[in-house]
Amino acid sequence: MRKKRQYKRSHKPDSIYKDIAIERFTNYVMEKGKKSIAERVVYDALEKVASVIKKDAPEVFHKAIENASPVVEVVSRRVGGANYQIPEEVSPTRRFILATRWIIEAARGKKGKNISDRLAEEIIAAYKNEGAAIKKKQDVHRMAEANRAFAHFARKRS
Repeated sequence: MRKKRQYKRSHKPDSIYKDIAIERFTNYVMEKGKKSIAERVVYDALEKVASVIKKDAPEVFHKAIENASPVVEVVSRRVGGANYQIPEEVSPTRRFILATRWIIEAARGKKGKNISDRLAEEIIAAYKNEGAAIKKKQDVHRMAEANRAFAHFARKRS
């Protein structure tokens, strides 16, 4: 049986920066439907980022997401009774989702400070091409490079 079709969602921009990406990021930070807390965490983190980097917060945020976004990833595919890890190009929406997820996971993985400080640190690290999210991206790229021999098994795009 086929999966149900997923339709593209339209997102509204956030209230302060009028940016759709920041609103989507806030939604990923949110836990248990508590959006006001997630907004406070994200806006505090972006304020800290702006004060440390001395640049516009959305500009730094977009650069951090761009730096943490993977270009290729491996997809498991069954061919002739064997499973192969096949490198595939990542779609722009999935790039954003993966980069966001990795930055948030890295921030939640740290201990000691409050979440907005950890999130700010991780955004700054991604902006500077360092940190756990960038390491995760490099691991994914390394995995895709190692399995480049199986690229001919990739699905044909029409």
